[in-house]
Formats: sequence, structure tokens, C-alpha cells
Amino acid sequence: MEMESARKTFLTEAAELLEEMEGALLSLEGSVDNKELINVLFRSAHTIKGSAGLIGLDRVMHFTHKVENVLERLRQNELYVSDELIGIMLKCKDHIAALVQLSCNADEELPVDMLTEGELLHDRLAPYLETAINIAPANPAPEECSKAPCYPEPVQDTPPSTGASNWHLSLRFGKDVLRDGMDPLSFINYLSRYGDITCLTTLYNNLPDAEEMDPESCYLSFEVSFHSDFSKQEIEDVFEFVRESSVIRIIPPHSAVQTYVSLIDELKEDKWKLGDILVKSGAITQRELDEALKKQQIQPSDEKPYLGDILIKEGIVKREVVEAALDKQGKLRGKTSAEEGKTIRVDAVKLDSLINLVGELVIASGGIRQHAQTVKDGTLSKSSMLMSRLVNDIRDIAMKMRMVPIAATFNRFQRLVHDTSKDLGKNIELAIKGGETELDRTMIEKITDPLTHIVRNSVDHGIESPDVREAAGKPPKGTITLDAYHDSGSIIIAVTDDGRGLNAEKIWQKALRRGMVDPDKRPHDRELYNLIFEPGFSTNEEVTNLSGRGVGMDVVRRNIEMMRGFVQINTVEGKSTQILIHLPLTLSIIDGFMVGISGAFYIIPLDMVVKCFILNEETQRLAGDRGYFDFRGKIIPYINLSSVFNGNGGGRHSDNMVVVQYAGQSVAFAVDRLYGDVQVVIKSLGKMYKDLQGISGATILGDGTVAMILDVPGIIKTVQTSGKKE
Repeated sequence: MEMESARKTFLTEAAELLEEMEGALLSLEGSVDNKELINVLFRSAHTIKGSAGLIGLDRVMHFTHKVENVLERLRQNELYVSDELIGIMLKCKDHIAALVQLSCNADEELPVDMLTEGELLHDRLAPYLETAINIAPANPAPEECSKAPCYPEPVQDTPPSTGASNWHLSLRFGKDVLRDGMDPLSFINYLSRYGDITCLTTLYNNLPDAEEMDPESCYLSFEVSFHSDFSKQEIEDVFEFVRESSVIRIIPPHSAVQTYVSLIDELKEDKWKLGDILVKSGAITQRELDEALKKQQIQPSDEKPYLGDILIKEGIVKREVVEAALDKQGKLRGKTSAEEGKTIRVDAVKLDSLINLVGELVIASGGIRQHAQTVKDGTLSKSSMLMSRLVNDIRDIAMKMRMVPIAATFNRFQRLVHDTSKDLGKNIELAIKGGETELDRTMIEKITDPLTHIVRNSVDHGIESPDVREAAGKPPKGTITLDAYHDSGSIIIAVTDDGRGLNAEKIWQKALRRGMVDPDKRPHDRELYNLIFEPGFSTNEEVTNLSGRGVGMDVVRRNIEMMRGFVQINTVEGKSTQILIHLPLTLSIIDGFMVGISGAFYIIPLDMVVKCFILNEETQRLAGDRGYFDFRGKIIPYINLSSVFNGNGGGRHSDNMVVVQYAGQSVAFAVDRLYGDVQVVIKSLGKMYKDLQGISGATILGDGTVAMILDVPGIIKTVQTSGKKE
């Protein structure tokens, strides 16, 4: 169970780190010398590799290690950022993501296509992994080996290194390793899989005279100069089966000192133990830390040496690395306990359950309030008012818990725009604004597909190729902007491109050929633009992998309307196109205005209501039977809802008016009765009633009565289509 929990945590954290990697890679394209972005990439890869190793996901660890090595060379200025390298790294990020998902199912074999992809990426990474200078010869001359250090004792103060970029291994195999079935030479041979043994010296110090020699005992020790890209922990793991009976000392290269110092400085740990910092950075292994702590504990309390001094004396770590860790320790200690535990992870299922319970609480509170009004008990009324206020507070807090910034959703389109524009030979930049705007998590999930269709259309239809843009006096690089902001209790998501815009004449001609419009009545340009949302309609003459089949934009409008939203188009031919998506703040609990129609209860979403009033002789301005109403000096249409939902109510006009606003258009609804504001929990109507015209959902009132939630856009569209004049 603990391992399963660890893997779930790893999946969540790896997804966040991979997303961070992708964002950094895409940002690096326009800022190739940005060291901070390179550090972000390295930290992400390093953390994924380390976490994967801790829970035994070897496939993830080994592949990510290769990526990490390339990124380390970038950090050390041994490589330069190029479009080709960014492209390879993006492919590697995708491969790591696939490995993470598959590797968490330990028994599942890698598919052939993933194996092939991994081999291909390994080949593409190989040139970036080659060192510019051959630091140590593969077959050193005997005189070079004679210069290797020899230690008569297992532990030395500060043993010299045979090369700035070579590890030094001091191997003192235990006397009984042969009896235990272990061959020291097999470990050395296995070590060569992790790198190049540039020099090996055999020590004979403990070899007895021939007559005293035990053939089953091991007397030899080895000093090894080793060139490898693997970590200290990985090298130590080679000797896992003899660690208990042997003394293994692994001294990092001199060139690694600055790397460890940088890693320590970048750590984001919230602990400040020196040993933890050194282990996290990879400067020492957990075993080395445990051994040093044991040596510290056996010393008298008044003579206990510092842990750092022990590690330096044993030759386990360099003094500069310990000093960097101590400096980091001091900074971390400066954090107050108030900064700890600011955020916690909550399972989305638990959060949804909480929202459902809050919804039931809203319904129950409404029932108590209704009962208090019926019995006219003053004390009960005060209690119900207090309860309603508390329920409102709980509702607001619960809803905020499910609100998430839209930035993460916007950032995914960086990769989409990058890859698609490259395929089409275009130069396009994605600009993101309003990423801090928060939206209900369930709505974020539902809006991703519509946004994908819109952004693809902007890339394919909207932005021109560089030569066409230059001929039109535009910069060769096009721009698509994603923006989100609040407006009148709603969320507006705007997708804007500086491309060719929509051609009304072209849309008109295409609609004529398809028989979608009356050839004798050319609609207004705004109405023509909306034809792109009709099923099967496309202005593209050629079918491509991205577009041309007329499938997509109709799905966009349908999905948005299912969320009680609507779409607007603003365009200037030859200059720009902007698509505005209007969405409610949440899909579960809303404020509404309750009205009565033919004895039934209906709810109008409050964020669409402009004004409610009863007509009198002074305010009533009906233009005959045409169904128009004078509102604030502007003639707006009105719809008798009694006629819409009950066919026998067509001749009766009501004086109770509710003015609503939708897509910038104001409409007056005539209803039988005005009840007032209510909180409602939206309930689905189920598959049987999903196509019910004019209704978007239902709710349960406090007394158990069911009230229908009006689909305002749907009602207006239905009446306009059918040509009804109320």
C-alpha cells in the first residue's frame, strides 16, 4: 500500500514537473541564453530521475538520466541551445511522460513503438552526450597507472584524484567475500558498464606469505580511476551485495564540486539538516550519511565532532560542498513555521463529494427558510436567516476550493502552437494574458477541447505564412493571444489572432452553394460569421490534417452552450479575428431569479438578469402585436414565456417583465409572477431530457418542488428560428 501511494504521488508530481519542463523549453526558444530556464529544466529532470529511482521505476530513471546529462552540459556551457535541440528535448519530455504512465504498472511491457521511439531518441541524444575533449585515454599506458594513488589503509584524509573529471574509487573488499560467493573482479567488470575505467591499481599490502595464505580469503584491494556520467548513488549501488562486509569509498571528481554546490543552492527542501541537504544534492549517499552519523554518536557527548568534519575527514565530500550546504542550512532555518504547510493536496473525488454535500445543504437550508416563513415564527426565522448566511459562506469557500487558475490550461497550447506552426511552415508566437483568472475545475476540463479547435483554426486559417504577411506589410511572425477576465459575473475567454480575418463574401458564396441561406436576402456580416459554427461548414478549399472537413467549430459552440455559455466573433478582414467565449463562473451552484409561468417554477441565471419590474400605464410601451418593448429608450424584443412553454397561452400578455442580456443583446421575458433571488443546485435532466428545448437543467427547491432552469440563449435562438412574435 505504501508503494502504491508513493507511485500515485510520483505520478502527480511528475506530471507537474513535465509540464514545467515543456513550458521552459518553449520559452527557451525565444531566450536561448536564459540560464534560469535551463536551471528549471535541469531541476525538473533531476527530480523526476531521483524520484523514479526511489520507487524502482528504472526505465524512467535511466532515460531521464540521459536527458539530465544533456541539460547538465547546457548548464556548464558545453552546449548551446538550438531549435533542433529544443525539438529533441520536447520529444524526450513526451517519451518520459509515456514511460511514467506505463512504468507505474510494473508488470506491463513496453510496446514496440515505445521501444523504437526510445532507441531513436537515444541516437538523437548521442551527439549531445559526447564530450568535446577526451579527458582520459581508454587504455592508459602502464606508466600512467603507476601514478595512481595507493593507500595502505582503507581510509585517508583527502586522497588525491587522478583526473579533474574522474571519480576515484577505493575498494577494500572484505576477507570473506569469496566465501560468500562474491567475486571482486565481477564487480569491477560490471562497473565498466557505467563508464570507463581509466586506471586501476591493485594493492598487495595485506597479502600474507604463501604458507599462511587461505585460498578462500580475499587479500587484495583496488584503487580505480573511473570516468562516468552516473551519480554517486548509482555507482555505489554496483557494490550493493558487498557493502556490509567491505569498505567502499567513492570520491567525486573535482569538476563535480561546483555542480553539487549549484544543486544545493537550487534545493527547495523545507528541512535544514545538513545530511539531508547533502543527500538530496547527490553529494553523498544515504549509506555514507548513516555511517558518518554512527561515528558521530559513538564519540563522548562533550567531544562529538561535527558531521561535516567527519565527512570531510573520511574523504567522502569536499569542504566547498559542505560549506555550501551549511550556507543553505542557514537560509532554510530562516523560514518561519508559519510558511510551512500552506498548501495540501486534496483528492479531486473528495472535493467533488464536498461540493455535492454543500449543494444538499443549500437545498435543506432553503426548506427551513420556507418553513419559517410559513409558520411565521420569529425565533425560527432568525435562526433560519443565520443558517442561510452560514450556508452561503460555506458555499462560497467550497466553490473557491474548486476554482483553479486558467494559466495551466493556456500553457498547454504553447506546445500545440509550436508544433503545428512548424508543420505548416509558419512563425507564430502564443501570448498569454489573464492566466491568474480562476475558473471552476470541472469547467476547465470541459473548455479544453473547444479551445483546442479554436487555436488550431487560428494557426491554420487565421495566421498567414511569413511571405504573405510581409507582402501585406505585417511582421513575419504572427501572434495568437489567449486572454481571460471577469465581466458582469461571467468569465470571458478571448482567442485573438492578427491574421487574415474572416471574409464575409467568401462565407456568403460558400453558404449559397450549400443552400444554407436565402439567395435573395443577404444577412448582415455578423450573421454570416456565425455560419462557421454550422455543422459541415468550412471555408477551406483543401482538406488537411488540421481542417477543411467542417468538423470542429460546430462542436465548439455546442459544448460551450452546454456549459450555459455562448460564443461571439469580432473580425476585421485582413487584420484580425477574435473569438470570445462567455462562461458562467461555475456549473454546480448558482444564484438565480425565480419566476412563475403557468403555475410552474422556473429559474433564470441571475448573472443574465438586467432588471425586473411590473409594467404600468407610464412604462408600458408595446408596439402593437409585433413583440417589441421600449427599455431605457431602446427598442428590444420581448418573449412571452407562457406562450413558449404552453401553446395555449399565446394571446395573453403579462405585465411582469424580466430583462435579460445575452451576447450583447437585451431581451425582455414576460412571465406570470416574480418571486425573487434564490440559490439553486443544478441537477442534470438525464439522457432522456437532454434535448429539451429552452431548459438547461433542473433544481430542487426547499419544499421538494422541482424547478426548471431556463436556457436563455436556447430560448432566444428557438424563437428566432421559428419566427415567433410574442
